[in-house]
Amino acid sequence: MFTGLIQTVASLATIQPQQESYVLTIATGDDFLNDVALGDSICVNGVCLTVTQLHDQAFCVDVSAETLACTTFKNLYAGQALNLEKALTLATRLGGHLVSGHVDGVGVVTQLQRSEESIQINIQAPNDIAKYIARKGSICVDGVSLTVNHVAGCEFGVNIIPHTWENTAILDYQSGSQVNLEIDLLARYVERLHEYETSS
Repeated sequence: MFTGLIQTVASLATIQPQQESYVLTIATGDDFLNDVALGDSICVNGVCLTVTQLHDQAFCVDVSAETLACTTFKNLYAGQALNLEKALTLATRLGGHLVSGHVDGVGVVTQLQRSEESIQINIQAPNDIAKYIARKGSICVDGVSLTVNHVAGCEFGVNIIPHTWENTAILDYQSGSQVNLEIDLLARYVERLHEYETSS
């Protein structure tokens, strides 16, 4: 589990294609890996991945064919900025919201509007997950916990404060950028409860 609060922005050093998967080497360039061990989970742009190799200021992860099919990872490129967060511990403050690192769908940035106070970003969500996105609810975008400000059909908007803009990979967004989306866990349970009650 994760909180959606990004701890560092890393760079994708290399991509090694396998038969149906990728091996990624991610360069952190700081002390991010000081307490990371082999087998640990790290959320990379909203995707929970397992550390398979550790190097000096870099680590490797395997990306399965399923993950490539369901996320933006099929479009990764060397040098790309990546949001990183280590797994939640019992001693961690939950400043964002509970994030599983299991991407529900890929959205597309439709508009960015900047002001001195914030950056307004509109995102088109896939039709099958749009029903779970609610105004003032939580949404995870590329691993970042954000509050939904408005919803219109399958499109929703979020406000990005300057600190988040400057310290996450959101800085590289432009109109047309694809982003990993994870809906709020609570929405899943509400739907399941409703399904159970109506089928009983």
